[in-house]
Amino acid sequence: MKLLQNLHRYDLHTFDWCLRRKHLASLTILSRWVSKTADGPLYALAALLLLANQQYPLASILCSALLLERCSYFLLKSHFRRNRPPQVIAGFKSAIQPSDQFSFPSGHTSAAFLVATLAGQWLPGLGEALYLWAGLVGVSRVLLGVHFPTDTVAGATLGHCIALMVLALF
Repeated sequence: MKLLQNLHRYDLHTFDWCLRRKHLASLTILSRWVSKTADGPLYALAALLLLANQQYPLASILCSALLLERCSYFLLKSHFRRNRPPQVIAGFKSAIQPSDQFSFPSGHTSAAFLVATLAGQWLPGLGEALYLWAGLVGVSRVLLGVHFPTDTVAGATLGHCIALMVLALF
């Protein structure tokens, strides 16, 4: 229990530090855009592009991995039921309205790291750029005020591990 309390204190401190940055307004605009790149429709488009190019095994891997990631994400969210920053920090209001009630783990970050890991295997020259994008997705979720830092770390770990597991199975 003490570990969780220490993690929560760390999250509050780090979250507060992030949101007190001098150029937060500019970062918020950029964060909205980066966060939107990790919304679901782009992943569906990626799967359709793979199918259109007759990359059936890759499309199958992507869809299977996303399905497993979404199921794991929902199970973890419903199990941990961690409140989002606006529910925990008195007087705080996030920059966007989150799509669900709980914050742990970050689904945007999880999906982004899953896709970065898979695509990085298929297009090794883009691996670094994809991981940079996925990391920015995680940071954007904190800067938008809908996640604590450990939510995004957990999401990154979940997405990356599921991608590796699916790649090993296929």
